[in-house]
Amino acid sequence: MPDSIDPGVLYLSMEYATATHRCCCGCGEEVVTPFSPAQWQMSFDGDAVSLHPSIGNWNLRCRSHYVISAGRVIEAPQWTKAQIEAGRRRDKEARTKYLTGTPVVAGVSVPGEKRGKPSWLDRLMARLKSVFTEL
Repeated sequence: MPDSIDPGVLYLSMEYATATHRCCCGCGEEVVTPFSPAQWQMSFDGDAVSLHPSIGNWNLRCRSHYVISAGRVIEAPQWTKAQIEAGRRRDKEARTKYLTGTPVVAGVSVPGEKRGKPSWLDRLMARLKSVFTEL
């Protein structure tokens, strides 16, 4: 990412699986959206980028909420405190399931089973183990 983030520009880093931009409300705050199955997904249609799901800046003073779809910013409705807390719980659960490799079938976790593809944490731990084994 560049040292200076310009307003109105969505910066993408495939190496770090992350997008960064200035908040679309105009407050100037930097917003980072990491890509993963449990966080944001980025798509590129050959012309424009979309991020899914919506971006809710609940920790910023502006509390803006918007979607970036086909290179356009679409303002979304504000959420209540209860909606924000429910969303945070859902997001935390999704990240935990993703990091532990617990598969989700029809919206329900299946404990004790691992997904076919190892998580980034599993891959990192395997790599560290191989490095220290070689020493």
